[in-house]
Amino acid sequence: MYKYHKKKKVCSVHNSFGNFFRITSFGESHGKMVGVVIDGCPPGLHIANEEIQHEVDRRRPGNSELVSDRRESDHIEILSGIENKYSTGAPITIIIKNENFDPIIYEKVKITPRPSHADYPALMRYGKYVDLKGGGRFSGRITASFVAAGAIAKKILTLLGISLAAYIRSIGPWEDNHEYTVAEIRKNGDALRLMNPEFTDRVKTTILKAKSEKDSVGGQVTCIVEGIPSGKGDMVFGSIESRISAAMFAIPSIRGIEFGLGFASTKLNGSQNNDPYMISEGKIQTKTNNAGGILGGLSTGMPIWFTCAIKPTPTIGKPQETVNLRSMKQTNLRFEGSHDPCIVPRIIPVIESLTSVVIVDILMGNGDIPQIFNKK
Repeated sequence: MYKYHKKKKVCSVHNSFGNFFRITSFGESHGKMVGVVIDGCPPGLHIANEEIQHEVDRRRPGNSELVSDRRESDHIEILSGIENKYSTGAPITIIIKNENFDPIIYEKVKITPRPSHADYPALMRYGKYVDLKGGGRFSGRITASFVAAGAIAKKILTLLGISLAAYIRSIGPWEDNHEYTVAEIRKNGDALRLMNPEFTDRVKTTILKAKSEKDSVGGQVTCIVEGIPSGKGDMVFGSIESRISAAMFAIPSIRGIEFGLGFASTKLNGSQNNDPYMISEGKIQTKTNNAGGILGGLSTGMPIWFTCAIKPTPTIGKPQETVNLRSMKQTNLRFEGSHDPCIVPRIIPVIESLTSVVIVDILMGNGDIPQIFNKK
């Protein structure tokens, strides 16, 4: 029989993110709740429950045939830090109770780990006591709390004239290569943030086909941030790319990220890839934005844009090969629980939210969050 490694130190200390606008995530997929503590929000920020709820509802399961049918109301509860719709300056605590879960179907996970899930490495790291029901802390369920925190960060950015939006760049073999502004994405994108009608039909057909076959598909999401002045951010390990990348990889299923042209720039000459400077209406800009609005880790004043690669949902209904950790023999596993045939649509608000958290934290670190919230 397989024996778990014995480790003296297994405590995780990486459930918090940020320096000045800091979020701490807690809860598990099939525990009582998931939630977040937001520390650093200035006092006097007006934010209503509905504003946070609206963002959380965007990633909620069970609201489309293209996503998981797990039924969760995802009703938020604010426990501290907001009184009469204004932030008090104290830590803001938000919880979202779990309502629809069946822990019994996950009992066999510790014996037969699911392919491409964190089950096996988590057992190696934390031992037999780790909670793997629904993925536990490794589940996409915890991202609901990221979105709750992001709603507050978005509100701060709005007051500073900064806006952002994300949309589906590709699903499976289909790709939308058009460039969009934040306004276009918010106005013209459908509920799934699919911009092109022809592309939309192909995407829906691809996802429903995977669903009927008890399989899954992946894709790409592009996020655009507008309104950030030049010279924001930091050098080396504090670069904007470093901070955004660290946040994005906290989202389960994200396997890659590129800024601006990213890997496509490797196929160009320097003369083609460089962004020439120009003066437009008395302001310095660049004629192109292949760099994605970031140079040397600092904002250029152009829109920041990046694209994330999202793998196919690893939880599928098809039989898959695995091993039995008790008998140490090869076996097959078929998962019967709820899962997304394509997780990409539900990741969009999560990407927007964590990007907002990063930008607010960077601006606070640069001393750029004015004391405007105390003025009514």
